[in-house]
Amino acid sequence: MAGIMVSASTGVMNSLLGKLGTLMGDEFAKLKNLRKEVKYISDELSSMKDALESLAYVDELDKQTAGWRDAVREMSYDIEDIIDDFMCKVGEKSKKSGFVHDTIQRLKTSRARHQIAGQIEGIKKLVRETSERRERYKLDVPRPGNVAVDQRVVALYENAAKLVGIEGPTNELVGWLNGEEKQLKVISIVGFGGLGKTTLANRVYHKLDGEFQCGAFVPVSQKPNMSKLLHSLLTQLGCGQSFHDCELNVLLDQVRENLKNKRYLVIIDDLWDVSAWNIIKCAFPENNLGSRLIVTTRIKTLGEACCFGHHEHILEMEPLSEEDSRKLFFGRIFGSEEACSGQLRDVSVEILKKCGGLPLAIISISSLLASESSNQKERWKHAQNSLVSVSGTNLTLESMRQILNLSYKNLPHHLKTCFLYLGMFPEDSEIYRHELVSLWVAEGFVSKASGQNQKQTAISYFNELVNMSLMQPVQIDMHGSVITCKVHDMLLDLILYKSAEENFITVLDNPEAIIGQLQKPRRMLFNLDGATLPRDVSMSQVRSFANWRGSTNIPSLAEFKYLRVFIADFSSTYLDDKGKIDLSGLCKLYQLRHIQIEGCDNCQLPTQIRGLQKLETFDIDGSYIPMDIFHLPCLLSVHLFQLPCLLPEGIGKMTSLQRLRWFDTLHTSIDSIKGLGELTNLRVLYLRTGFSEAVDMDVLNSSLGKLCNLYSLNIFSPDSWIPEALTLSPPPPNLISLSMMRISRVPNWIGVLHNLQSLHIAVDKVEKDDVGILAELPALIDLELTFNRALEERIVIYGTSFASLKRFVVYWIIMPHLTFRAGAMPKLQRLSLHLNARGWKQDESATPTGIEHLLALERISVGIGSDTESEQRSAESAIRSAIIMHPRHAHIKIDIQCY
Repeated sequence: MAGIMVSASTGVMNSLLGKLGTLMGDEFAKLKNLRKEVKYISDELSSMKDALESLAYVDELDKQTAGWRDAVREMSYDIEDIIDDFMCKVGEKSKKSGFVHDTIQRLKTSRARHQIAGQIEGIKKLVRETSERRERYKLDVPRPGNVAVDQRVVALYENAAKLVGIEGPTNELVGWLNGEEKQLKVISIVGFGGLGKTTLANRVYHKLDGEFQCGAFVPVSQKPNMSKLLHSLLTQLGCGQSFHDCELNVLLDQVRENLKNKRYLVIIDDLWDVSAWNIIKCAFPENNLGSRLIVTTRIKTLGEACCFGHHEHILEMEPLSEEDSRKLFFGRIFGSEEACSGQLRDVSVEILKKCGGLPLAIISISSLLASESSNQKERWKHAQNSLVSVSGTNLTLESMRQILNLSYKNLPHHLKTCFLYLGMFPEDSEIYRHELVSLWVAEGFVSKASGQNQKQTAISYFNELVNMSLMQPVQIDMHGSVITCKVHDMLLDLILYKSAEENFITVLDNPEAIIGQLQKPRRMLFNLDGATLPRDVSMSQVRSFANWRGSTNIPSLAEFKYLRVFIADFSSTYLDDKGKIDLSGLCKLYQLRHIQIEGCDNCQLPTQIRGLQKLETFDIDGSYIPMDIFHLPCLLSVHLFQLPCLLPEGIGKMTSLQRLRWFDTLHTSIDSIKGLGELTNLRVLYLRTGFSEAVDMDVLNSSLGKLCNLYSLNIFSPDSWIPEALTLSPPPPNLISLSMMRISRVPNWIGVLHNLQSLHIAVDKVEKDDVGILAELPALIDLELTFNRALEERIVIYGTSFASLKRFVVYWIIMPHLTFRAGAMPKLQRLSLHLNARGWKQDESATPTGIEHLLALERISVGIGSDTESEQRSAESAIRSAIIMHPRHAHIKIDIQCY
């Protein structure tokens, strides 16, 4: 069976049909009438599934057809619950012989035969009634009015990100911000969703790199968590201390303290409420250093309030001109307007009228039309006709919604499902790709058929959505992999609307929203603070539960009978005298695939979880782990974020494991270190080690040498240097990422890692040949070096060395004697130096030299620390002088901060 298992359009039809196929297998053929009854059910459901897939492409459904569609979809969930319950009950007595054999043995009893006969008959009756309802009301599935979209996206994401019509507003804002006024100035960018306020603010922010001592880009939201917002601000300002448990006033004081002697530029993006502004503005001191704030908002009166009555500091966004609209539209589809065929010109004029100069609308509709199919004109005409209700060229939110809705309707089934699932995350949250992909797999959105790699398939789905600009902005690492993404607020509105319409996700964010929403919720985003659910609401149908806001008033876990995904963040929860949150009931939820918990110190976790035979991800921020975890055959990922990590004996049995964070050699037996070598499917490993008589390095080296599929390794030694006896020999052939914190010197064996792309290493000292070892790594594109001791001689980067390197980050305790020779690092784009200028006046020759030889350089970031301001100023002046020597210095972004 191909295709995804769970769909927003068809419910769990694919998954259900697969399970019915099991009941029709050869083993079950021995049971009288079972195969015949199940085949009838399967045939009827297959027909219904085809109908649901067709209905998903229809623009408008009459009330009866829509009701039938909803009933069929919900029925698929109910039937799967019945079968899952049956499978659990008949298989619970024997785990060794497998489901089918055990089921047959149990069914030999008259009671078991009677039980399944009754359940199958109940399912058959439900299916028959639903089928007869369709015939009774003569519900015909209408032909969809659109043509299926080519799933191959021609336009790459980088093309979608090209800025059109933004140069004028950018220059205007830069002029305002560069004024000579020393007092704090606030500028507002006002306009409704989709006009490009965030894009403009981001453009200005990066254009002014180097003009301010520090900066931050802070998204707000309609219902901001002020503590997390301020914590994010502190993080961006470079404050490494943790303030997770601090009161709001403490966080505000910390921000003010951090900024009091600095000229800063901060973006407050997407502000909705004056009460939020009244808190946020308290974080920014008036220090008469020419600091600036930029606020983006949809509400003009709010923008005026932020500017302290200075209306001349408000920029009202305008739609794109016709020329810029065409440039963006055709550039995204064809690369240029000239490449568009004549037969599409007239249609494009009408489509662009409907977009009304709205950048988000133009990007969305062009993403939809970006294909080279033979029926292009027919598809373009359909897009034009689908937007017929938009009156004239009026630019309205309704027209934007229609365009986004059209883009959604034309997504293939698998992307619709994955796209809607983004609604399980809170507004303005950063979504990590590896986390989202794991959730899609756990939810069943990716098929297990044909032995395909589910994770790789899910990543391809993710990339398709990114290329279609349905998730933006994205942050991409040096390997081209997406780290985080966000969802545009208008797209989130569409997601939540469609999720409610299709009962895909139920969002509970206020007490009034509860009543009328909880008929049979399937996925629940629990955003209630302090409210409790009505007692008569059943949670037994819920498949996924996410509690991001840390509310303790969650339903009892005993109610979540068929839960697949459990996510909770209690890290900001204040329990006072309430005691710990009881999560021990997780061990009874036999369908669980994904457990993700933050704030474990506030929770009571289960002591045993061997009953969770389908669990794939166990992700907690505590150090405790159930001692029977190695009995879980499907476990793919174990993440423990507190040290020490006390892994149980028997880890060698967890052969399906692909990600392990952390493996603690300091608190693990020799047998467990040997067992690590049995995890040959391991791809990501975080290893905590150090000097200890209990650690047999030969055993550890032997185990690491067996991890043939490892591609990412992080080695950390908290209390001592990583032993030089630690080696990777033979090296994992696919290793592309290595991080080693606290090692005495660069080990020779790194030189044989020919596929290594990313290396982060902290060393105590550097010998003359050590840099040469790294310089010869042919695939290395990302290098971070931390030196814990002053260099005794100048380090020289010679020509032709580091042939592939694109990013180079250096941390030194004093200013480094660093020289780049002609031809060195020919592909280097980003150079970041974090230096200490202590003693600068005595050794001004310590300035890095030869920066002008880095011909591909695009950005330089320098952080200068010292005990005196004079040393900082002197060091900054010397570094700027070195950069000015670069032949492309006018095109290099410079960011120098003193702290």
